Amino acid sequence: VQLQASGGGLVQAGGSLRLSCAASGRTFSRYTVAWFRQAPGKEREFVVGISWSGSSTSYADSVKGRFTGSRDNDKTTVYLQMNSLKPEDSAVYYCAARGSTVIHRTAAGYGLWGQGTQVTVSS
Repeated sequence: VQLQASGGGLVQAGGSLRLSCAASGRTFSRYTVAWFRQAPGKEREFVVGISWSGSSTSYADSVKGRFTGSRDNDKTTVYLQMNSLKPEDSAVYYCAARGSTVIHRTAAGYGLWGQGTQVTVSS
């Protein structure tokens, strides 16, 4: 499975963005996927994990209620809908995948990564 994230950009505080992560590979539906983010000088941070079926999700407290992670296995695409964006949400966002049914909340738990897409939220 290969991953390619897109949809980042510049948005004002309070605005919305939707990120997409296109996956290649026939076995995509067997992978747990996640979104992480990394701001300059900071460690990569877990945002949301999505189970293989999409029926189970796990969110970081900092984004709960504002961000929604989802997937479409027919389109082999993962989404991150981000609403009520704040300047502290600014970071490079990465999608990741792992061949397991368990949602890990650490970057070390994922072996497949997309290239990242920049999100900048202005105040």
